[in-house]
Amino acid sequence: MSISQKVSNNGKKVNINITGRFDYKLSQVFRDSYRQIPGQDDVSYHIDLSDATFMDSSALGMLLLLREHAKCHGGSVIIDQPSKQIDNILKVANFEQLFTINY
Repeated sequence: MSISQKVSNNGKKVNINITGRFDYKLSQVFRDSYRQIPGQDDVSYHIDLSDATFMDSSALGMLLLLREHAKCHGGSVIIDQPSKQIDNILKVANFEQLFTINY
């Protein structure tokens, strides 16, 4: 399980890639991956879940906290390429109503 982050040159797009288990153990690292970005206004956060193998309720909560953070700064959150297993979890939680999900 790991999180990597890449910020675009203009600072307006942040790619966060999650590999393996997305659970409570990653909460601090996940928060740090978006809170330590300078100039956080109008940022588009892209959460790549293509390599995630597991997601629990705390991960859903982390995504909701990121959504609130982005919303407060005029930004957005996009979930990219969730695996089939992760997509099922997102659908059960009705996250397609809260987030843009790119397949």
